Amino acid sequence: MKTILVVEDEKPISLVLGAYLEKEGYNVAYAYDGLEAIQGVDEVNPTLVLLDVMLPVLNGWAVLKKIREKNSCPVIMLTAISGTEQTIKSFNEGADDYITKPFVAEEVIARVSAVLRRSPQLERADKIKLFGTLKINLLSDQVFLKGIEIKFTPKDLSLFIFLVHHPNQTFTREQLIEKVWGYDYEGSNRAVDLAVKRIRKLLSGWDAQHGEIKTLRNMGYQFYIK
Repeated sequence: MKTILVVEDEKPISLVLGAYLEKEGYNVAYAYDGLEAIQGVDEVNPTLVLLDVMLPVLNGWAVLKKIREKNSCPVIMLTAISGTEQTIKSFNEGADDYITKPFVAEEVIARVSAVLRRSPQLERADKIKLFGTLKINLLSDQVFLKGIEIKFTPKDLSLFIFLVHHPNQTFTREQLIEKVWGYDYEGSNRAVDLAVKRIRKLLSGWDAQHGEIKTLRNMGYQFYIK
């Protein structure tokens, strides 16, 4: 679930925004001053931050600067100050959008959705899969177990990545030969069994409570995740 960090010192405004966001299916975290905002980014790793400019302790610009030192998540600035100069400042400082108070909550939700749709960070995040200590980068086709990259043979990697792309779906040996080895493969479909055996050996340190390559008797194999 996507998490939105709402940074706003006026609690009534904060709670109204949170209610609208939760209605749209977002998880919401709150911060009420600049220091809490920085801590919140570290703790919840939000998908997006709604950041008020006028905050106690540290103002929004200082918070934005701190966020951009270590996190590329989208940030939408909220401010009672309007004008071209403020808008330009927002974008120059690394904000992704700028909303002037007073605003309608529905407008904020629409802006959040629009920013997330065009966010390359979100697109990258969708390609990084975590299953306990197993991390799979579907952009680079790399697999890491407990932080160490697993070195597959090219065909075993292709088989594993194919199964990861189709979690909890069962494929027969014949289907896997067709999808991974190709139509022109002339060897035995036992090649699938041997590949799965090698993959399981490489993943032997992966806790089964997070998933496994499952064999379904007389049916085939699947990448099973809970």
